Amino acid sequence: MQEDEKKKKAEFRKRMEKEVSDFIQDSALQKKKYAPMGKIERSILHDVAEVAGLTSFSFGEDEESRYVMLFKKEFAPSDEELEAYRKGEEWDPQKAEEKRRLKELAALEEESASRSDKRPVSPSSNYRDKYSHLIGTSAAKDAAHTLQANRAYGCVPVANKRDTRSIEEAMNEIRAKKRLKKDDDSGAGSSNASL
Repeated sequence: MQEDEKKKKAEFRKRMEKEVSDFIQDSALQKKKYAPMGKIERSILHDVAEVAGLTSFSFGEDEESRYVMLFKKEFAPSDEELEAYRKGEEWDPQKAEEKRRLKELAALEEESASRSDKRPVSPSSNYRDKYSHLIGTSAAKDAAHTLQANRAYGCVPVANKRDTRSIEEAMNEIRAKKRLKKDDDSGAGSSNASL
């Protein structure tokens, strides 16, 4: 039984190779549609088409109605054409061009309509009204009246902001402070040890 199936598959493959070769030789044909066939036959045909350098697609809804279409590489199908075949429709280039133009016009009209309908953005609710139960109606006004500037901040004269010492003088001052601190720590430590 398996030998018989293998023989049938080999014969089918040879027949498909011959048909694909004839299709390639015929310069008038751009695509070829095969009758519906089983899954194994479709896979053999796809393999033969790939080896021959052709583009192949399967279309159809049910397993029984699926068929293969071959396209020459230079006449590969467009996305619109593939979509039409997937829907089970015949593809017509003039109708496709007309649909494309209509889509472009609709998109342009929609864009122009959206440009002309632009309104200023405004919130749908007033936050003061929304949160008046929390902050009251006059809380912000009362806070603004009682606010006074703190004179301690931001009142440093420019002369105090500039350090006119050289780097050496600043480093010597830092070292002297460290020495004093170290001496204080060591003096405090020796007096505690004597007690």
